[in-house]
Amino acid sequence: MSKLHREAQWLRMMWGGFWSSRIIITANNLQLFDHLTEPREASTLAALIKADPRATEVLLDALTALRLVRKQNGRYRNASLSAKFLVRGTPHYQGDILRHADNLWQGWSQLDTVVKTGKPASEVAFDHRAFIMGMHNIADLIAPEVVKVINLQGVDRALDLGGGPGTYALEMRRQGATRVTHFDLPATSAIARKMVKQAGLDGIVFRSGDVLTDELGEGYDLILLSQFIHAFSAEQTLRVFQKACRALTPGGRIVVQEFPLNPSHTSPTQGALFSVNMLVNTAGGRCYPAQEIRTLLKQAGCVRASSRTVAGNSLTIAHRPKAKR
Repeated sequence: MSKLHREAQWLRMMWGGFWSSRIIITANNLQLFDHLTEPREASTLAALIKADPRATEVLLDALTALRLVRKQNGRYRNASLSAKFLVRGTPHYQGDILRHADNLWQGWSQLDTVVKTGKPASEVAFDHRAFIMGMHNIADLIAPEVVKVINLQGVDRALDLGGGPGTYALEMRRQGATRVTHFDLPATSAIARKMVKQAGLDGIVFRSGDVLTDELGEGYDLILLSQFIHAFSAEQTLRVFQKACRALTPGGRIVVQEFPLNPSHTSPTQGALFSVNMLVNTAGGRCYPAQEIRTLLKQAGCVRASSRTVAGNSLTIAHRPKAKR
């Protein structure tokens, strides 16, 4: 194979990436994987999901090629990856974030217009619960490691700011924080309340509001902002950091978890691509390099800002200055 051919093949793989994603999203929307916990013929599955038999078979063959389904003697069954992550009710289910990806698909289809106008995509149908539970799908896999690295020794009161489904609030409580406050918009808090109730864990309280306009409370030993500031402009992020710093006890810590991004904003790939997602979906959001996060935290009045990589993400920690004696 010539170099020219290899380069063209690589280009085709990139522009054709939406084929695979659309196939997986559609299979998830149809709850196809729920029915493949045992071998089934395509016609049987088509009847179960109320779909066309020929179309179902073509879809199943493609999922087999993607190694999400196994085919043997004309019958199909989940491969190990699908069995682990795409069957509802399994411990590490990821189907909610796939439903959210279907929401994002609509906005991303307007990217041409977004780039021309500089404005986010026009309003599209949005499943808020899929978005919030999708955040749980992701956080559930890494929260124990992240909170362990943060180290809650000596933390009495913690704040999960922009806490989404409450995954980190629950984990902070499990790892020793005496009382954890979850702060988010009312619709999101309602979902988190149900998650906390299902977990059967006490010591978690809720404070609903808008982080840009409402107060956060005070007296927190630690404030966690996990995958939150990328929804805001730099000016808005500074305001959030200022509020958070004021809400800390003297010497208290603020912890910011975000996608890693280098100072040139060009790598890692996931961070650069996620900035486009924020371009599509927000008026000023983007990913932030750790260096910029540290600078904003210092401008907000925090000190001793440092960053490290944990569970594939950038974790930045800073402190409110201790009271002068």
